Amino acid sequence: MNNQLFKNDNKINNIFDNIKKLVISSRNKVYSVVNTEMLNLYWNIGKAIMEIQQGDERANYGDAVLDKLSQKLTNEFGKGFSKRNLERMRKFYIYFPNATTVSSQLSWSHYIEIIKIEDVPKRKFYINECINSRWSVRELQRQRDSLLYERLSLSADKEKVLELSEKGQILKTNKDLVKDSFVLEFLDIKENTNYLESDLEKNILEHLKEFLLELGKGFSYVGNQVRLTLEEDHFYPDLVFYNRLLRCFVIIDLKIGKVTHHDIGQMQMYVNYYDRKIKQEDENPTVGILLSTNKNETVVKYTLPEDNKTIFSSEYKLHMPTEKELITAIEEEKINFEINK
Repeated sequence: MNNQLFKNDNKINNIFDNIKKLVISSRNKVYSVVNTEMLNLYWNIGKAIMEIQQGDERANYGDAVLDKLSQKLTNEFGKGFSKRNLERMRKFYIYFPNATTVSSQLSWSHYIEIIKIEDVPKRKFYINECINSRWSVRELQRQRDSLLYERLSLSADKEKVLELSEKGQILKTNKDLVKDSFVLEFLDIKENTNYLESDLEKNILEHLKEFLLELGKGFSYVGNQVRLTLEEDHFYPDLVFYNRLLRCFVIIDLKIGKVTHHDIGQMQMYVNYYDRKIKQEDENPTVGILLSTNKNETVVKYTLPEDNKTIFSSEYKLHMPTEKELITAIEEEKINFEINK
């Protein structure tokens, strides 16, 4: 009797799993259709408004038109047609005058955030990243607020900036793994407070999902304080990840203050160990990133060989950088480039 009940339970569970898949698939299809129709509707409303304004977004009578339209549409159809929303639909059409460039993979909520971006290359970048990385609206907001495009542009070779806007972030070389700088505001550590490297590591592990998002594409967590034993000595890299796109291990050591030649030497040892003992023959060389509050580029430059392609130093910030801070960083980068040419 018990065996029969067990068999019946298994059958019910199997039927439930099949029905669950059908329901989820159907809901996704319905959402996709509804989302596409919504985007088409809002695009066409934006087009109609611009036609009334004869293509001039700043026409003197534009506000009066939107006020009257909003009132009539709200009376007829209810919420969703406020003046603010009509302004968004108009902007939506202005930025995407060709309907075929509107992606149904993004929601209207995504586009509300995207149309806040006036710079065309930057806007293209975030659209590509939303699609390629399947960002939620919240993730899009966070990455835009943290100036991801600007940080990647600053880190990339200048000829890659155009590719960045056309295709999004592409990982081709080890250097593409490194941003300048990393923004860790989600750790909620106040500036000018005393905290230890162990506190920083613990906090990162508690916010691992956010940290992986900040690291970028293709990262998976391997472990922290993974012990390496050389004869009778034990060493403990702070964080170890694997990047499936570049097919390599990535070791991160966290530092408060300046990176020293000792830190660089220790990272070189970690990287050598993983290359010789851990990685498979068909995998690429291990990458080491020293993540600190002061990357000390000059010491790094003269400690590592000129053809170094595996060890990098980058800074982290505990707050969102401002436009002013970023401009200053870009200017400093230009000066350093001219000096080191």
